[in-house]
Amino acid sequence: MASSRILHPDMEDTGSGLDYGTRPETLLGDITPNHRFFIRSHAPTPEIDPGTWELRVEGDGVRRATSYSYTDIRGAFPVVSVTRTIECAGNRRVLFGKEVGQDFEGTQWGRGAISTAEWTGVRLRDLLEPAGLTDAAVEVMPEALDAIRARRPLPLAKALADDTIVAFAMNGEELPPDHGFPARLVVTGWLGAASIKWLGRIEVSEHALHVPWNTEDYVLITENRDGAAASTSVITEPALSTLVELAWPAHLQPGPHVIRGRAFAGEARITMVETRIDDGPWVAADITSPGAPGVWARWQIRWNADPGDHVLRVRATDDRGRRQPESTPPNVLGYMHESVLAHPITVDDGS
Repeated sequence: MASSRILHPDMEDTGSGLDYGTRPETLLGDITPNHRFFIRSHAPTPEIDPGTWELRVEGDGVRRATSYSYTDIRGAFPVVSVTRTIECAGNRRVLFGKEVGQDFEGTQWGRGAISTAEWTGVRLRDLLEPAGLTDAAVEVMPEALDAIRARRPLPLAKALADDTIVAFAMNGEELPPDHGFPARLVVTGWLGAASIKWLGRIEVSEHALHVPWNTEDYVLITENRDGAAASTSVITEPALSTLVELAWPAHLQPGPHVIRGRAFAGEARITMVETRIDDGPWVAADITSPGAPGVWARWQIRWNADPGDHVLRVRATDDRGRRQPESTPPNVLGYMHESVLAHPITVDDGS
């Protein structure tokens, strides 16, 4: 049964009954407050008693099954805090659909399925160590306690990374129920589906694991002209992307403005953001908060706005040399929209 929810006015309802986006025009600092952090769930938020909750580590990739209580997670291991951005691979699906002239199934995200928080918890590798990884272990799969047991495997190297953590706090507060209480995974620079909420089980395997979340969903499926599937690839990082901290479409008064926004590159780092007003030249924006791998960058420009309808185009470049393209190749599920952002702005005539 779904828990009752009072939606904060800064959040945008996607119509799914489970998923709520962050309104970019409400963003202020690097960190997204808990009440503004986007919510993506595959099933209703479960009610979990921390007094009876346990996290099990098991599978043929460990020498001994091990379990931890909530007290263990909070008090028996070194605690770390990391600031990380989480983004759904389906972010901007509505914009993608308009670009290619079709409707995609799935959560109807605009621009709001991305947020950043400070996560506090323990390293996943510290929880795996007492279980004794076998020499043949290759994948680690966290599993949720929601109604559908959401789960998605990670390669062992990613699971053992310094900044892959089991978090019990968010922005200095106990994890809210919608964000994974009592414990969730946080996986740097990967799509949000990898950061499983409401952890209850971690399977370590000596072989590749195949579940709906890496075979049917959160995969790129392309089609031949006859509609037959041509290829399928598993999504790891979200697309290189930008957003503008204005409503869509935006309405401004004529005159000088400072326009701000964000850019995100998954496991890479943003090195440049460029903007273009209408048919003008591309101009480098000022990067005011450079971010890092796994953390969005912030940028801004000054614009003396003339009355009329305008389009602000934005594109980012990362330290791998990737730059947002003019268009995104279509895929069946509408994932990984990476096109140059074209943000509509109407400047009133001042009368």
